[in-house]
Amino acid sequence: MKRKQTLKKRGGPITGNLGLLIERVKRLVQSSRQVAATSVNTIQVLTNFEIGRLIVEHEQKGRHRAAYGKETLIHMSAKLSAEFGRGFSRANLEYMRKFHLIWKDRIGQISQKASGKFPFAPIPQKASGKLLSIPENTSRNFSNPFPLSWSHYVILMGIKDARERNFYEIESAQSVWSIPELKRQLTSSLYERLALSRNKKGVRQLAAKGHLVQKPQDILKSPLVLEFLGMDEKTSYSESDLETAIINKLQHFLLELGKGFLFEARQKRFTFDEDHFFVDLVFYNRLLRCYVLVDLKLDKLTHQDLGQMQMYVNHYDRHVKTASENPTIGILLCKRKKEALIKLTLPKNANIFASRYQLYLPSKEELRQHLIEWTRDAETKGLQ
Repeated sequence: MKRKQTLKKRGGPITGNLGLLIERVKRLVQSSRQVAATSVNTIQVLTNFEIGRLIVEHEQKGRHRAAYGKETLIHMSAKLSAEFGRGFSRANLEYMRKFHLIWKDRIGQISQKASGKFPFAPIPQKASGKLLSIPENTSRNFSNPFPLSWSHYVILMGIKDARERNFYEIESAQSVWSIPELKRQLTSSLYERLALSRNKKGVRQLAAKGHLVQKPQDILKSPLVLEFLGMDEKTSYSESDLETAIINKLQHFLLELGKGFLFEARQKRFTFDEDHFFVDLVFYNRLLRCYVLVDLKLDKLTHQDLGQMQMYVNHYDRHVKTASENPTIGILLCKRKKEALIKLTLPKNANIFASRYQLYLPSKEELRQHLIEWTRDAETKGLQ
């Protein structure tokens, strides 16, 4: 009987102190596993970098020819695969070689020709003492020169332009992109779309620091790509259909919008003078600390659309936002926009923007050509 009572007590409610202890232990275990996974990943990537270095040095010492190099990797693959198993195919050894050639300048101070020593620095963050201080978002940290997984770097190696490659590496680390997410952003030409919405200084910043959201213009893309909605460009659909499709794919839409967006409401109603008005989509951006109102337009933009959005923004600024929050941003998402109409209709300091959307993935070459022409025009006009 006593044993049954003891078991009942063990299964009883958890007291506050015990609950706190369990939560702390859970965080400790989760953090330690994260550190362990990060450490293993770092060792794998750095090992592959060093293997690439050894291959390159071997080639440089000999009279390297393409045929000789190919034969060398075939023999290496056979020997290493027999001893260590998977992961040492000729294609993977080629990746390791290329990996070293692309990123060799980054950790020149770490890679040392020291016989008898592990050829790179130890893991920069030790598990002891720091398990509970791991940041939620991984950011680029040059004490760990390679913050991503080997699979990420294999994808990045396919990008020829160094600035673009650097951008996707930074964004993958800061936004903790999975492999599918990285592939989608590459396919949707995120770098070019962001670059086309910026001046020369902003384009340089993309390559050096990634996508920083510091002012309203930073959230704009040209165009916004909504291919994940699965809507046929040629099929007739209404604004309500588009809105419903976005709500059904809200997670994808938030990813496409960019950093810091939180969804608040659909068809948000407000009333004055006994008239009802509805904002299609209401978001909040925690980085800019402001509301972002989105209105959907199927066709070209009109001055009436701009005036209506100005009213929406005024209402939120005067009756919804708090004194500590920044001015509301209005975005008109449309198929066609006219810059001249926007400039004539809105005051210069208006926090309202038009952004074009499309339901299919853009042509990377077309966007790249636009970027080249834009850069050439900016240099001709002396824009900074």
